Amino acid sequence: MGAAAQYKAISSQAVIAMMMSRLDTGSTSWVDECAMKVSSNEASEDYGWLGAVPAMSEFVNSRSPAEIKEYSFSLANKDFDNSITFKKKDMRRDKTGMIRLRVNDLVSRAEDLPASLISKLIMNGASSPCYDGQYFFDTDHPTKGGVQSNSISVTAATGTSPTVSEFEDAVLKAIEAILGFKDEHGEPINQSASQFTIQVPIAMMGAALKAVNAVLGEGGKSAVLPSLQGEFQIKIVPNARLTWSDSFVLYRTDSEVKPFIIQEEEPIEPWAIGDGTEHEVKEKEHLYGVDWAGNVGYGQWSGAVKVTFT
Repeated sequence: MGAAAQYKAISSQAVIAMMMSRLDTGSTSWVDECAMKVSSNEASEDYGWLGAVPAMSEFVNSRSPAEIKEYSFSLANKDFDNSITFKKKDMRRDKTGMIRLRVNDLVSRAEDLPASLISKLIMNGASSPCYDGQYFFDTDHPTKGGVQSNSISVTAATGTSPTVSEFEDAVLKAIEAILGFKDEHGEPINQSASQFTIQVPIAMMGAALKAVNAVLGEGGKSAVLPSLQGEFQIKIVPNARLTWSDSFVLYRTDSEVKPFIIQEEEPIEPWAIGDGTEHEVKEKEHLYGVDWAGNVGYGQWSGAVKVTFT
């Protein structure tokens, strides 16, 4: 009996089971902290972003209900796919470990798609409009009696390479901006905010982690941000897809309304063209893949601040 005959060929069903198992145990990424997931059953979805409800006022003679300002935009779904091949001979040999590794990577790529798409939104946020007609990261989002900015600049001695102390100051200014945002009636939007995530390009990771976590700051002085952990929870997320050399983004993560939207028409769906198919006979190979249908878009701009060092 030949060595290859000792092993039973791995079936297409077994590979699909590997893929489903990977989906069941896949970890949740940072995406859930800054993006709200919305189910879709149409080619596109219309979002009616209602303006803020006005503050309560004294009742005098009769009620005076206010008309809520409505913003709207549409987000079209897109189809995404990825696939790989396995030689039929490898399916009948003892290649389970190799196949599992490639299948796991295939599913991981699919699970990582929203992070990739949202990273593009972040990078393009200063030149792409959101629901109020302004760029997502902009200096003139309208409010009652004026404008507000979620794109701020902070001075750093070396410009694109902030010190730990300079990064610490920049984080505080970003939190101040979030807490200070007001709705179109002039009322605070984020007054209860206490949980934040900071996304940084890899080059800023060291300064960011030290600013948020080191008990002692520069010169042996007590660091400010760690001492605020009882009031604020601040998390650092390095994002290799951010190619800025001088900027980072801070998000509020404890609100139901998030800065970004993940619109999902179809969840990640594994598929196979394998055992007994015409393709297997003609090409002596199996095809395995994953599909996803949906899109991403900009949500609540007031939940995010872009900070640029100058």
